[in-house]
Amino acid sequence: MRTWLLTVLLLLTVACSRESEEQSLGNNSEICTPAWFERVEAVVQSGDGQGHGPDIGSEEWKSVIEFRLGVRGEPDVPERSSNAWCQYINQLIKRRYSEGV
Repeated sequence: MRTWLLTVLLLLTVACSRESEEQSLGNNSEICTPAWFERVEAVVQSGDGQGHGPDIGSEEWKSVIEFRLGVRGEPDVPERSSNAWCQYINQLIKRRYSEGV
């Protein structure tokens, strides 16, 4: 019973943390900044859970974010080096969160 309770509390903590990060992605004037990349990473998580992963904000990281969101290679994804890419990812995360994904 105690293990079950601890598991539930852990899941609730993670869910609340994700909700807070997703809601704090910011408006369009705050995107494409190192802080924004960190907030996206907190929501999407590019690493393997063991501390391994691409440098946050790098081209490799952006590719992994696209993959994790299921949009890598899609024709409507803007160029990764553009602010439009950040806006696209920002809106995608916000939309998916509001839909419960």
